[in-house]
Amino acid sequence: QVQLVESGGGLVQPGGSLRLSCAASGSIFSINVMGWYRQAPGKQRDLVAGFTSGGSTNYADSVKGRFTISRDNAKNTVHLQMNSLKPEDTAVYYCNAKIFGVNYWGQGTQVTVSS
Repeated sequence: QVQLVESGGGLVQPGGSLRLSCAASGSIFSINVMGWYRQAPGKQRDLVAGFTSGGSTNYADSVKGRFTISRDNAKNTVHLQMNSLKPEDTAVYYCNAKIFGVNYWGQGTQVTVSS
């Protein structure tokens, strides 16, 4: 079992920045993959950025060059730095961890980009 707690969402103007954090606890040494997903109203939940099992990173095309995923292994935390935010980035952002194909999710944090 893994518990994931997100923080850092909020309201920001277009062009602004936010940093999301995800703190993991529990069976963290069993985690194969971690990443961030987002879900806008009426849409499916999609991958935004993630670490592969090999340790490399991947990003959705829509966020490449604007978002950066990073991790602090000492604190069991994964961050998502979001720059140059656009209204279309508005969504609930979820932290995800996979253990042998089983998905674990955080509670989600709302990001709203609006003037």
